[in-house]
Amino acid sequence: MKPTQQNQFDKTSFQNSVKQHLSATYATTVEHASPQQWYLAMGRALAEFTTLDLLETESDKRIQNAKSVNYLSLEFLIGRLTGNNLISMGLYQQVAQAMEEMGHNLTDLLEEERDPSLGNGGLGRLAACFMDSCAAQEFPTVGYGLHYEYGLFKQSFQDCHQKEAPDAWRCVEGYPWEVARPELAQEIGFYGHVEVYQDEGVERRRWVPGMTVQSMPWDLPIVGYESDTVYPLRLWECRAIAPFSLASFNNGDYFEAQHSLIDAGNITKVLYPNDNHEKGKTLRLMQQYFHSAASIRDILRRHIQSGHSLASLPDYETIQLNDTHPTIAIPELMRILMDEHLFTWDEAWAVCTKTFAYTNHTLLPEALETWSESLIQRLLPRHMEIIYHINHLFLQEVRAKWPGDVAKQQKLSIIQEGFHRMVRMANLCVVGSYAVNGVAALHSELVKRDLFPEFHELYPTRLHNVTNGITPRRWLKYCNPGLSALITDKIGSEWPADLDQLQGIAKFAEDGQFQKQYMSVKKANKQRLADWVQDNMGIALNTDAIFDVQIKRLHEYKRQHLNMLHILSLYYRLLNDPDFDMVPRVVFFAAKAAPGYHLAKEIIYALNKIAEKVNSDPRVNDKLKVVFIPDYRVSIAEIIIPAADVSEQISTAGKEASGTGNMKLALNGALTIGTMDGANVEIREEVGDDNIYIFGLEVDGVEALRAQGYNPYDYYHADPLLKSSLDLLLGDEFTPGEPGKLRATFDSLIDGGDPYLVLADFASYVSAHEAMDEQYRDQAGWAKKAILNTALVGKFSSDRSIRDYVNNIWKLESVTR
Repeated sequence: MKPTQQNQFDKTSFQNSVKQHLSATYATTVEHASPQQWYLAMGRALAEFTTLDLLETESDKRIQNAKSVNYLSLEFLIGRLTGNNLISMGLYQQVAQAMEEMGHNLTDLLEEERDPSLGNGGLGRLAACFMDSCAAQEFPTVGYGLHYEYGLFKQSFQDCHQKEAPDAWRCVEGYPWEVARPELAQEIGFYGHVEVYQDEGVERRRWVPGMTVQSMPWDLPIVGYESDTVYPLRLWECRAIAPFSLASFNNGDYFEAQHSLIDAGNITKVLYPNDNHEKGKTLRLMQQYFHSAASIRDILRRHIQSGHSLASLPDYETIQLNDTHPTIAIPELMRILMDEHLFTWDEAWAVCTKTFAYTNHTLLPEALETWSESLIQRLLPRHMEIIYHINHLFLQEVRAKWPGDVAKQQKLSIIQEGFHRMVRMANLCVVGSYAVNGVAALHSELVKRDLFPEFHELYPTRLHNVTNGITPRRWLKYCNPGLSALITDKIGSEWPADLDQLQGIAKFAEDGQFQKQYMSVKKANKQRLADWVQDNMGIALNTDAIFDVQIKRLHEYKRQHLNMLHILSLYYRLLNDPDFDMVPRVVFFAAKAAPGYHLAKEIIYALNKIAEKVNSDPRVNDKLKVVFIPDYRVSIAEIIIPAADVSEQISTAGKEASGTGNMKLALNGALTIGTMDGANVEIREEVGDDNIYIFGLEVDGVEALRAQGYNPYDYYHADPLLKSSLDLLLGDEFTPGEPGKLRATFDSLIDGGDPYLVLADFASYVSAHEAMDEQYRDQAGWAKKAILNTALVGKFSSDRSIRDYVNNIWKLESVTR
């Protein structure tokens, strides 16, 4: 166990520290402090341990002289830190006892913490898991993100419509785990012009910014599991350098006096602003450059302070770009090396192309980032010059490989020609990196075959696969203590650091006693979720029902509307087929739709209206319930996932890069109903055909159907159940007196061409659900399948993902502290 904290934890000293923070930090007393203040004081007392370990890790000469990974991501969806950190520190029971003696229940105090709202989905959650696994295995790491004042948004429902409100996640008193590092602040520029000057007969260029801001770093501790290692997640907050003009204020111009403060503060004000207007696009690109520039400067500062030369940067640092959002870091490093350190182009390019690696997360063309050439030119004029030259030299390579093939040049060029010339950030990433990886075996093959085939031919060793993973510390040990205790009782306590050990419980899959224990844990988790729904939404649930869960961003390709059609089909059959019998079922949704994504918001509205009617319709006789949980976040997932019986992973084949919710749910004993897409393919390989429910078209079938000409009307008219289900959206069944209020989904599927082939997969999806319904009636058989899911998904630990990165891409060594 952890020698420093666990064995040297002094309960009395800790309690005194909590009391001191109550009075000195939060200006209250033991008698008058609110639960929120008790949580904050406890967090501050605990953070004293991690901040000390963070500084000691940072100053460890062995780490300074080892190779490190710098993980650049605009999202880190880390979830609440307190409970997870207590588990990693080995202090959960001791702190629970200490707080109990002070009159407070630790579980209740942990509920006072708001999720740090630093991401909006799987990309950010993956980054958080990777940071956890790097720390757990002690591979030197620094994470770099942005210190958003507001998260994506707090979601609520008003008349069944999604409503967005600012998510001020830090509360007035701040977040107890973060520590400001003002000594590491940087100055970052925007706009301005490029100067040409002579230096000993050599023509050189330098950027003269027209606006300069300060990047203030805040460090969050990423605590190694049962070790003294604590790595920083360094989040940059944008501040004005001269925030207040006294002269303007004295002249009566109060707004002008704070103008620079307002401009600078907007850069890290909110996670991913709507960028469907020019000001939004400018702000988004400013965010990306601010993040990249501050991070690159910090990496170079650490490298130089450790006594290393800039030419040796690739020997000591690798920079992983999590998607294309930090791409501008590539020309930024080139600019610093050439303009500030006087490297030649070739010297700078040699350093760059051995330092950067890039993770691709999408096959969707609309999700591959492009930026207007004119916007980059205006905002970052020197960077645009560098991008032009990178592209010029790269196209020489293309011409040498495919002489006279103009089409290849047009497809591969970093600059996309057209009425508005655009910069393709993914192409820049591939050209400027030494490694590019997809995030699941199928995805990586499709990247080579469909997305970047010419790049693969040009650079045959550059494209890799690293299948995603999840941290078992948070996604089993912390969120599902009942199952964790049951597993530990059978196979010992080392599995959270070696998830392959879960295979040891496979031999109990047909043990009747173990099946009962396992399903008893599941039942308790279902009751916990049911209690939450009753307390927060006023809906009573039957915990003997199948808990059927789809939790992820609301997007057409994830096909929540296919799930909706299945709900409509069950409702139709319950009302119209006297012979239809089904196991009671509760279908859970939790998802946010992007504020500007009209159809996604219409699907949320439809699901909520359907839920209103189904949940109160006496004819349904409680056989079917629909629950859309608002404001989906990590702490909600931690309640839903352990309770799930069924995991919905139903994206159109070839559209989901990987998925990680599928891994979390399978690990916690939910059976997957899914397409052959993303990591579902590998989950099937691990758990076996008998323990997963696969349906629908595969990638080749999707392509063949599209090639022959897909007509959704053919499916609509050929399948009476499908037609009856869809037609429910046209009348006023769910919107009394207002027929057609839900027809947006119908129109997108029928008149809109059904771009994600919902209707083509509907019949197969219904059949798979019928097979699951039948299986659930045999509880022993269901328990066996659930146990085997938990036992056989050890591959999907993010510890394994990080080892793949370390061995195949980053080439790091562990530094044990």
